[in-house]
Amino acid sequence: MDTLIYPDWPAPDNIKAISTTRIGGLSLPPYDGLNLAHHVGDNLDTVNKNRVYLNELADLPESPRWLNQIHETRVLDSHDWKLNIQADAMISNSLNHICAVMTADCLPVLLCTKQGDTVAAIHAGWCGLAAGIIEKTIHKFSCTPQNIMVWLGPAIGASQFEVGTDVYQLFTQNTPEAEQAFTHNYPMAKQAFQQTGSPHYLANIYLLAKQHLNKLGITAIYGGDYCTVTDKKRFFSYRRDGITGRMASMIWIADK
Repeated sequence: MDTLIYPDWPAPDNIKAISTTRIGGLSLPPYDGLNLAHHVGDNLDTVNKNRVYLNELADLPESPRWLNQIHETRVLDSHDWKLNIQADAMISNSLNHICAVMTADCLPVLLCTKQGDTVAAIHAGWCGLAAGIIEKTIHKFSCTPQNIMVWLGPAIGASQFEVGTDVYQLFTQNTPEAEQAFTHNYPMAKQAFQQTGSPHYLANIYLLAKQHLNKLGITAIYGGDYCTVTDKKRFFSYRRDGITGRMASMIWIADK
């Protein structure tokens, strides 16, 4: 099995993107092997060695600009990055600024313009997705949404993402005065849930993300065919294992 996943999408030649798996690396169980996260309890020296290994394996032009992700909606410009800064998305129009997000069930969303002059990476869990992390990131682009393409990376699959009524209602209902703004989204959002017996549902995070993107006018959407929970050999999964590592998905503008 390959350590790296390369998105299958028609991005411009100067746009580079990868998503890691758990394959390779030096971390011991339960973080085996290519854990890239400092915050999960793994040995920090080992994690740093894993990061160096990734830099060499992927021939990265610089180290990724890691974020302290907090399941909110802050979108950071890559020029404003500093160590341990809190944000859940990053956007860049600069050469070799690697926008990166870590996940282990949440949805990594990579974006670029069709002209290849802007990229972004989003950490989209259900909380950030419901709060508008995708919308806030898209609004940072200087082009029209129709000029943006998207790749959806490894995340929890629709058959494994069980949620309660609270999550269901976040996507399908709203306050009375706001319901009119989401009238057309209500029946579409219901398609992303399958009832499993009150009050639980199976949520399709890929479909939810696509609905948000489609509403913004984005139709060039690729990926979305993974399940981190069921593919234990390739992916870390917090829902499956609890204590575990993190993968990374990243994108940058390279020299032509």
